[in-house]
Amino acid sequence: MRIFGTDGVRGLANGQLTGELALGLGVAAARVLVEHGGLGSGRKRPLAVVGRDTRISGQFLEHAVVAGLASAGVDVLRLRVLPTPGVAYFTDALGADVGVVISASHNPMPDNGIKFLARGGVKLDDALEREIEDHLYQEWERPTGAEVGRVTPYGPTVAEYAAHLLATLDKPLAGLRVVLDCANGAASEVGPQAFADAGAEVIAIGAEPDGLNINDGCGSTHLEPLRRAVVEHGAAAGFAVDGDADRCLAVDHTGAVVDGDQIMAILALAMQETGDLVDNTLVATVMSNLGLVQALTAAGVTVRQTAVGDRYVLEAMRAGGYTLGGEQSGHVIMRAHATTGDGLLTALHVMQRMVVTGSSLRDLARVMTRLPQVLVNVPGVDKDRCDDAELLAAVEVAEAGLGDTGRVLLRPSGTEPLVRVMVEAPTAEQAQSVADGLADVVRARLAL
Repeated sequence: MRIFGTDGVRGLANGQLTGELALGLGVAAARVLVEHGGLGSGRKRPLAVVGRDTRISGQFLEHAVVAGLASAGVDVLRLRVLPTPGVAYFTDALGADVGVVISASHNPMPDNGIKFLARGGVKLDDALEREIEDHLYQEWERPTGAEVGRVTPYGPTVAEYAAHLLATLDKPLAGLRVVLDCANGAASEVGPQAFADAGAEVIAIGAEPDGLNINDGCGSTHLEPLRRAVVEHGAAAGFAVDGDADRCLAVDHTGAVVDGDQIMAILALAMQETGDLVDNTLVATVMSNLGLVQALTAAGVTVRQTAVGDRYVLEAMRAGGYTLGGEQSGHVIMRAHATTGDGLLTALHVMQRMVVTGSSLRDLARVMTRLPQVLVNVPGVDKDRCDDAELLAAVEVAEAGLGDTGRVLLRPSGTEPLVRVMVEAPTAEQAQSVADGLADVVRARLAL
């Protein structure tokens, strides 16, 4: 049975995700990744870096993974609490053979997860994850004596990662007041430090983690506290990351939300202007708003769309050598500076664009107009029969009715027994009407 999902192994901590499983995964990952990659930098033993978010369960899961790695003969540097992109950065910067992140990202506190990174700080592909699953609990020749791994805390984690973020900027952020919601998660220390080092006046909220309050009414999944704080403090902008800080959403000075599509539009035009947008192409998923495609097409930027999931965005970016990609959820990948989405990096570069142009975030976000988008989830149906002829015919009719002014997306959920119907149209009423009509066809044609 497969235990890896779309973003590592994730589940209820001490429920599906136990200490025993974490230990076994540490052993299996060490064996597989080292077998494939050999050793880096002429070391006698492989090297792993391990970081986590602020969940209380991360403490025992981290120790279990570290024990598994060390028992397999891997030296381990413990990064402690650090955003996922920070762990990816150190995996590459320190020449580690394996990177491990203990986090469930934007999930509620009782959940947790384990994600492995290959050399260079990149996500594992499906084939390697299957090999790790196959190696779980297999008999193997264990190292003994001096061959077991050493475990060492890595001291300057926060300062070095903040310095890395700062080094990606060309302009200081002096004169800008910003509110940063750290979701009581992994960015709670490094986030405010990085923004302050960049010259901004920082008001941090959601930056008092206690192990239980991660993502609890704060962060990128709960924007109301950020919206209130931006208006209350008269800030130029606000940014909210999620628990592991690999994504961010923004709020302009009026409290209006600026989503991932708008952020990608702002950064794409900035990079086009400086010549850093390879082939004038942005990579986004099929869930990105049609308004993004329309705005960037008018500006001479191609939007290449992939299946939903940051791993598919990253695969397309690597294949084409593209430098910018992401998702509407705020997971933005800037490949010149990171191997994965980085919420703090994204926010810093949006603020730099504000400095360079002298424009407010509200004005920058107006480069695109979001079409009304309606998403209807249809549960209790056979999601494997989405190729039903009558259903496809109904989709064609809906698409013909919308023409170039909207679009329809019908896709089975990757994790639940349901089908998602997404419709964009010139008006919310039209989008809702078309989505409801197609949802009725899905229920009728795909009933279990």
